[in-house]
Amino acid sequence: MKRYLLAPGPTPVPPVILQAMAQPMIHHRTPEYEALFAEVRRDLRTLFQCGNEVLMFAASGTGAMEGSVANTLSPGDHAIVVQGGKFGERWAEICRAYGVRVLAVTVPYGKSVEPEMVAAALRQAPETRVVFATHSETSTGAVHDIQALAGIVRRTDALLVVDAITSLGVMDLPMDSWGVDVVVSGSQKALMLPPGLAFAALSDRAWARVPEARLPKFYFDFAKERKAMAGNQSAYTPAVSLVVGLRESLRLILAEGLPNVFARHDRLARATRAGVQALGLTLFADHPGAACTAVKAPDGIGGDAIVKGLRKRGITIAGGQGSMKGTMFRIAHMGHVEVFDVLTALAGLEMVLADLGHPVTLGAGLRAAEEVLRK
Repeated sequence: MKRYLLAPGPTPVPPVILQAMAQPMIHHRTPEYEALFAEVRRDLRTLFQCGNEVLMFAASGTGAMEGSVANTLSPGDHAIVVQGGKFGERWAEICRAYGVRVLAVTVPYGKSVEPEMVAAALRQAPETRVVFATHSETSTGAVHDIQALAGIVRRTDALLVVDAITSLGVMDLPMDSWGVDVVVSGSQKALMLPPGLAFAALSDRAWARVPEARLPKFYFDFAKERKAMAGNQSAYTPAVSLVVGLRESLRLILAEGLPNVFARHDRLARATRAGVQALGLTLFADHPGAACTAVKAPDGIGGDAIVKGLRKRGITIAGGQGSMKGTMFRIAHMGHVEVFDVLTALAGLEMVLADLGHPVTLGAGLRAAEEVLRK
């Protein structure tokens, strides 16, 4: 059975990247690796749209999240966390694990935070050192207005730290021009790689905070890593094969051009949303992003049944997480995903819904999506 991967991570890996990673292993303390790493460092700055170094660790994206907490805060410091899904909540969980005092700005799942809510929280807690937010909340499909939040936070002494694990390479996030202080991401989403690399980029404001941060750290020591990267090395053993693949990934993305990459993801997202709505289904997020489309499960049919039905047909999507389990499903369209991947997913969805007894006009979703895609 041919398989289609449309889950919000891991995502499909292009053959050229798989071939590059299958080459014989090279040693990471050699001129060959240093030349490779120099190219990767340069292209990561272009992807993050920043002038400073982009740190890289052998970890999941959560590693970069944890490192961002440990390198910007001290015991007992105050932080504001924007919570609207499982990954916004993860910021709070990491902070509390390190003894950071958390003021949560919480919105219901599927909603996007109003920037004024963060402004009010900063007025309530002027001692706040960091505001943690999520650009694209993978668990709900919702997007938060990072540009507006950056404008608010920039007027204070607090830093804005953003989880862009799902949004980097999907939606525009010009770190420097928006004034975002830290952006973290991971390899297994739009970068079209297997899991295993975490990234963190810091502004000058954030780097000035690093020497003051007294939370414990060893592997995720940002200053140590930046010093090593200046010599085209890493402080510890890197995930060499993934870095080799990353070079190819960045070449593909930059050859397409960031504006074209963002436009492609937006087009696929609009087509997917049109398709599911034409089947009488309701979007889960009020302000959905371009990384994945979260859809409410129809009455009488659990979201997990839809996920399982598609999996039997070789199509992998994702269900709901935590309290959302069984209430929704998510179709991703990021990275190495094209028009006919989306159409395949919608065709499978139509058949699964029909098999589960949901009234559906076969072809309605495909027609609606095609009308978007043909424009």
